[in-house]
Amino acid sequence: MSTHEHVWDRFMTGWHVAFGLFVGLAAIWVTSTTHLTPAERVACFALLGVLAVAYATLVLPASQDVRQGHRGTAYLLVAVAVTGVACAVDVAMTMLLFVVFSHVWMFTATRFRGAVFAALLTVSASAGLMTNAGWSAEVAREVVPQLGIALGFSLLLGFWVARIIDQSKERADLITQIEAARADLALAEQARGTLAERERVAREIHDTLAQGFTSIVMLAQGAAARLPHDPDGAADRLGTIEEVARDNLAEARALVAALSPVDLDGRTFADAVRRLGERFARETGLVVRVEAPEAVAHLTRDGEVVLLRAVQEALTNVRRHSGARSVVLRLVPQDGDVRLEVTDDGQGFTPGAAEGFGLTGMRGRVGEVGGDVDVASAPGGGTHLVVRVPLVAAGGGA
Repeated sequence: MSTHEHVWDRFMTGWHVAFGLFVGLAAIWVTSTTHLTPAERVACFALLGVLAVAYATLVLPASQDVRQGHRGTAYLLVAVAVTGVACAVDVAMTMLLFVVFSHVWMFTATRFRGAVFAALLTVSASAGLMTNAGWSAEVAREVVPQLGIALGFSLLLGFWVARIIDQSKERADLITQIEAARADLALAEQARGTLAERERVAREIHDTLAQGFTSIVMLAQGAAARLPHDPDGAADRLGTIEEVARDNLAEARALVAALSPVDLDGRTFADAVRRLGERFARETGLVVRVEAPEAVAHLTRDGEVVLLRAVQEALTNVRRHSGARSVVLRLVPQDGDVRLEVTDDGQGFTPGAAEGFGLTGMRGRVGEVGGDVDVASAPGGGTHLVVRVPLVAAGGGA
């Protein structure tokens, strides 16, 4: 059901109750008045009954369709006829005009039809009153002007009511459009949230599982190469493979459970960075120096996760692309933030070259916590990566 239909149904419910009260009060009046003859009393009851039955059978079941279909027209024809006959029975039955004039404008779809039925009602009531009082020029001079004024007032009131109804329909249509736009916006927000979650999961997989499997593949290749002439070295590589595989399994479980990186479980952030550096040195044979003071312990948990993923991504890039012999990991606490610096002595790259998914994901991840990423490099001059994230003072939050 549309907003307009809902409002119209509530409006009609009030009018149904009002009509029932009017018919009941009119019946009480017919019962209590003393100037009616028994035949006139029966006629008034019969006419009220006809009007009530017509309303119950033609208007009540139709709801708002009564303005569009034939039911409204049929009811108004009955109401106009009943009013004319009732006025012929007794002048006091002009009380029906208060209700039927209102129904004329409620149950017609256009202003023209409303004006036509208002005129028909006026003619019917005039004919009934003149029948009751006698057809004469004197009666006509008394009745016609009064009902003409009533018709004019009805037309003015009807046009005003029709305008109000039109404005209400426009507002209802506008509300419906706003609700539809709100629903579309909610769907768009849901789709955007889904896309953001997919991007987050993609970054997590790239920064954890993909890097871990890359390490396992390279370690397995190294172990296979050493196995014929250096069994002890191959065994050491196999042990490292097992360690990396266990860490990757833990990362996969943490990813499913939406937890922090396993390197942070039960360790300080500085310890986690040192552990990553040590394992990278064992895996690659590169010289790795880690400078990670405990002062960065006041970093937020989100900041710790972001920086740890940045370390993992930076080391993966060193392994894959740099051809470096040494790497320096440095954490530098400053006023209001902490900087991660990763420097290698590899082959570098040309500034402005297209960034891969890893570095792009790193920038997005760091940007979410209000930080930034800067990369400086030159062909043959190594690479210097700087990642800055906000540092929260002790007691400032977590």
